[in-house]
Amino acid sequence: MIKTRLTELLGIKHPIIQAGMGPFSNNNLCVAAANAGCLGLLSTSGLFNKDDQPWVYNAFCETGEANPDDDMGKVLDTVLKRTHRLVKDKGGVFGPNVMVSAELKEYSKIMIETAIKAREENPEMKNTLKVMYTSAGDPMGWGDMIKGAGFTWIHIIPSVRAAMRCKKAGVDVIVASGHEGGFHTHWEPLHSMVLFPGVVEAVSDEKTLVVGGGGVSDGKTLAASLAMGCDGVLMGTRFLATQESDFPRLWKQSVVDAQDRGTLVARGYVGPARWLRNPRSEEHAVNTLKKSPGVFLGTPDSYMTMEDTSLIDFENESIKAVYEEDKEKAMMAAGECAQRINDMPKVADMVQGVMKEAEEILRGVQKKYLV
Repeated sequence: MIKTRLTELLGIKHPIIQAGMGPFSNNNLCVAAANAGCLGLLSTSGLFNKDDQPWVYNAFCETGEANPDDDMGKVLDTVLKRTHRLVKDKGGVFGPNVMVSAELKEYSKIMIETAIKAREENPEMKNTLKVMYTSAGDPMGWGDMIKGAGFTWIHIIPSVRAAMRCKKAGVDVIVASGHEGGFHTHWEPLHSMVLFPGVVEAVSDEKTLVVGGGGVSDGKTLAASLAMGCDGVLMGTRFLATQESDFPRLWKQSVVDAQDRGTLVARGYVGPARWLRNPRSEEHAVNTLKKSPGVFLGTPDSYMTMEDTSLIDFENESIKAVYEEDKEKAMMAAGECAQRINDMPKVADMVQGVMKEAEEILRGVQKKYLV
């Protein structure tokens, strides 16, 4: 068995975090991941899209056994309590993934306050709802609220500079997210092999843990991440293509079917995004080059300031098509590791396979190379 500082800190069996995957529902996936001994994360940003993307919002409510007519705080409260009920007997650990970008600050506060209140009303949830995971924004200013409520705070970043800001903010676990990752990726293409050791060297100490994400999908990549000094890994695409995953059937099967060079980068909701390669995403990449060239130049722009909203409309139509199983118009996000995923197992079986392979590799490296 592999033990790390992450497993000790959170009380989980394996040093694996199942990615938040917002804005799409992963309510059942989170339960399966937590019960398999990993840290499960709940997506929450789909709650912001009740009117703009009802197919995403309704799927979140349906899989979370929530009333879609309730306000977002009540919906999340229902999902949090459902998750606790389904993981507590197996000692599962989970938390919500909350986007904290400036334009979402009002919503972010509701999400965090809802989780705090849920634990206050049901102290038993402190044994399962242990983590607050924040993303897509500046961590400064959130520490008192999150850590003051007793959560372990995890934040995801794309660079050493951003990791240093997390350190200053008091984040407990910093996730270094390489450019190989799926969907929301970064303006500057810094990849995991460079990013992981860079962040470890910059911030890892007795108070700050580092987790590596981006391209991690099996025991080989888990072992490599640990060898670079990480305390654990974040996996998204590998969890997406599992039997318990809430993602639409077309999306999951497309990950399994992905081949060599099976992804590309084009515009996404909050910046660059990695998509599975198909004629639809190739068209989107061409349009991105014309209308949002900063995606390829590392120059941030914003949908909020664009006069031409056709990229947004194209993306919304493409995501809706996935839920309608319209292959011609569908566009699915995934990480580069999709080309290495060839099956759709149960979560528990997948996790056991990853851990077994990683253990064998770590033992083998010692025997083969240390004399």
